[in-house]
Formats: sequence, structure tokens, C-alpha cells
Amino acid sequence: MSIIRERAAIRLPLGRPSRRQPRRGSQRSAPPGPGHGRRLRPGRAWPYLLVAPTVLGMLYLLVYPLARTVLISLQDFRLRQLIRGDARFVGLRNYETLLTDGHFWQVVRRTFLFMAVDVVLIMLLATLVALVIERLGRLGRTAVLSALVLAWAMPVIAATTVFQWLFHSEFGIVNHTLTGLGFDSFDRYPWFAHGPAAFTILVLLIVWQSVPFAAITLYSALATVPSELYESARIDGAPAGRIFRSITFPMIRPIFMLVLSLEVIWTFKAFVQIWVMTNGGPGDATTILPVYAVQTALSSQRYDLGSAASMVTVLMMAAVLVLYFRQLFRQEGEAL
Repeated sequence: MSIIRERAAIRLPLGRPSRRQPRRGSQRSAPPGPGHGRRLRPGRAWPYLLVAPTVLGMLYLLVYPLARTVLISLQDFRLRQLIRGDARFVGLRNYETLLTDGHFWQVVRRTFLFMAVDVVLIMLLATLVALVIERLGRLGRTAVLSALVLAWAMPVIAATTVFQWLFHSEFGIVNHTLTGLGFDSFDRYPWFAHGPAAFTILVLLIVWQSVPFAAITLYSALATVPSELYESARIDGAPAGRIFRSITFPMIRPIFMLVLSLEVIWTFKAFVQIWVMTNGGPGDATTILPVYAVQTALSSQRYDLGSAASMVTVLMMAAVLVLYFRQLFRQEGEAL
């Protein structure tokens, strides 16, 4: 029987697998085509539908005013044209009038001076405050951070009003304190009637309002620096200044540059504090580009020149930021 089985096995054709008929219902469906599954399901469209109103609102509130300002700056647009709506296209004539005005360039120089002084003081004080917070205990850190948050949360108009009363010529606490210390020349001293004094008060106000945000942000960056680096540097005998230059600042440099760029933008376009406190005066001692644009548009009813001044302000601010980021990216490329 074993011999018969072996012969039967030898007779089977080798290399030819037996073909079995597929059972009914066991056939597999064809693989999906290249376009299968790419259709947006109703559930996946919900995030876009929820975000759409916000995006449309931002486009209306940002893009439309910008486009409208560009259009007005290219027209002869005054009070008559505002009422009747028959503005005439004049091309770049408003920009030519603006750029050939000597008073405009005085305002530009004052704007950059105001921005430079504010940004330097803000970043210097914010860095010092952040370093102090890092070295405090839990109770002291909580107290300082709470005070910074409260100062940062104060509305701009309220803070400006407080500074107005602090430096009031008759009822201000600053004059009262200086007179009590023996400085009789500050008895009823009119701070807002002198250009340099009013300029200094506005610088103090902007710095006081901006330091809390910068300090809290820099402190959050300092908290991410590994403590092992400080311990190694102290073991090697490095002084505090060398530790800051070699370890601390390189580690927090990206956040520091981000805060610096934000402060440049916010300081360059400061308007509410100046308009409420001095209205650009005395004379034009505190007039910077945003204030100049509003004064030109409202006081002189030259909405075309005011729009042109606004666009020049935007272009100057963009140019400053482009130069800054170009230098930043170049330094990062060299570091890599």
C-alpha cells in the first residue's frame, strides 16, 4: 500500500498549484481609486465653518480699512468730497506733498527718538525685573508677578488719567513731594506746558505700561534655562556678567528678540496716551506720526494727507521690522 501511495504522489504534476474555484461571496472588492477618501466629510467641515466667521471678521476689520486708506491717499479727499462723494484721483500727489514738507520730517525724527528711548528703557528694565523675579522665593515671586499683572491689566485711559493727576501743576503729588524735599522751583510747576517735560512724562507712561508684559515674558523664558548650566559655570568660577552673556542671554535670545519686535511695533504706533494727555502739544513737542496723521485728517480736514501719512507710517514700521528680521536670520544662519 505504501508503494502505491508513493507512485500516486509521483504522478501529480509538479510546479502547477491546484486551482480552486473561489467560493461565492469570497471575492474581494477592487482597491479604492486615487480619488477615493478625499471628499470632505460633513464632520470634518465643522472646524472650518466655526473659524470662518472670525476669519471673515478679521478680513473686514483689517483688510478693508487698509484698502480704503490706500484709496483715499490717492485721491483729493477733503470735507467736500466726504459729504458729496465725488473724490478725484490724483495719483501720488499727496505723497509728494507730504514728503516735501519739512514739518513732516521733524515728526519722523521725533517718532524714531521716542521709539528708541522707550524700547531701550523697556527692554533694560524688563530684563532686570525678570532676573530679580527668578531669584526670589515663592512668596516674593508671587507678589511681584501679581503686581505686574495688575499694572498690565489697567486700562490705557485710566493709567493716562492717573499720570495726568500725578503731574498736575497744583494738585499733583509729584510737585508736592519735590517741594517738600526742598526743590522750591517745582512749586506749581506746569509739566505739560514744557515740551521736554511732557515728552519725558509720556516716555515714563509708555515704559510703565509696557514693562509688565515684557518682564513676565522674559521671566517665562528664564525659567526654561537648565540649572545645570549655571552650576557648571559657577564651579568654573565664572562671574555673574559672564554667565549672563554666555549662558542666559543666548538661551533666551529668541524670546528676547520677539518681545523687542513687539515693543517696537507698539511704541511706534502709540497714539491713545499722547492724544489723551497732551493732544500732541505743547506745540508739537509730543507729536509723532500717528498723532500727526490724525491731526492732519481731523484738524485740517485733509483726509487724503492723513491717509498718506498713515500709509507712510505703516511702510516705515514694516521697513524697520524687515531690516531687523533680516539681521536676525543672518545671525542665526552664521550660528548654524
